[in-house]
Amino acid sequence: MHDFLPTVASIQDEAFTRHVQHLLDDKTKPVGSLGQLERLALKLACILGTEPPVLQAPQMVVFAADHGLAARGVSAYPQDVTWQMVENFLAGGAAVSVLSRTQGIHLNIVDCGVARDIDRREQDPEDKLPKPGEPRLWRRKVAYGTRDCSTGPAMTAEECRMAIHNGMALVKQLPGNALLLGEMGIGNTSCASLLLARLGQLDVASVSGMGTGLDAEGLRRKVEVLRSVLNHHADVTEPLAVLAAMGGLEVATMVGAVLQAAVERRVIVVDGFITSAAVLVASRLRPAVLERCVYAHRSGEPGHTLLLQALGGAPLLDWQMRLGEGSGAATVWPLLVSACAVLREMASFGSAGISTKNI
Repeated sequence: MHDFLPTVASIQDEAFTRHVQHLLDDKTKPVGSLGQLERLALKLACILGTEPPVLQAPQMVVFAADHGLAARGVSAYPQDVTWQMVENFLAGGAAVSVLSRTQGIHLNIVDCGVARDIDRREQDPEDKLPKPGEPRLWRRKVAYGTRDCSTGPAMTAEECRMAIHNGMALVKQLPGNALLLGEMGIGNTSCASLLLARLGQLDVASVSGMGTGLDAEGLRRKVEVLRSVLNHHADVTEPLAVLAAMGGLEVATMVGAVLQAAVERRVIVVDGFITSAAVLVASRLRPAVLERCVYAHRSGEPGHTLLLQALGGAPLLDWQMRLGEGSGAATVWPLLVSACAVLREMASFGSAGISTKNI
């Protein structure tokens, strides 16, 4: 059933890990004194398989799509906000637009299944790569949103497979060695909660939050709807089937992108709750993808803590960010650059001529 998915081999190499750790320990500092920055440097070197690690042409990819379940009132915002925010990304006014521009990150917006066509020219893949921060539109629409998963599957198996293929093919076209994950889609926190509840075997109330601005009564209704969805698909447990039944087109496309990025040994910078849900699905299909992931932050969504636990992920920040878009991934990017610079440029005791006799 998974024959169309790429093989993702483990990149664990104990000898290489020990070598990089020795290099870090020999820098002109007390051992371990840079704390998590050192652990991040080690992680990045092991993902890229190079010492010293160099991050090149970072690609922020914001996957956008609509959800039929939104009609059930699981979000405080109307579905039209999805396409309006996509236009905002492309106009350069969104948080991820500003942060990508500031950090020198290439910004890609992917229409995976927005319920309206985006009235802008898609840049030809052969065109010159835009400057960092300049948005680039990719049309990879499988359908005009998913169906209402409270009454049937959100996607057909073929639509789900097509979205995964689209994500894989897109990453193949992108330069660089780092993929930063972002998303946009009204109702997709519900999608993430459903995926986590089923794949993590957790009660849906424990993994559901306010999303985009629900009040307490709205959250109660949301949990009620999500519980009915899970009951409707009670017999669906296999990861791809769960993704098709209760997922989103942006999540499925993201799953494909994560798998391809893992094959290519790119650093995968995971943003918040929804992007982590896509990584959860990808890891249930190919567990070794987790070896390539760096978790940007712990979202303000309550389910994200449980999701990070399921992934074995340690977030770099805990700032209660819950905007999505890839905003957390873009925020932590300078930390990755700094970690690589420490390993690449910081002197060793030997090269600096500093005696270690009394250290």
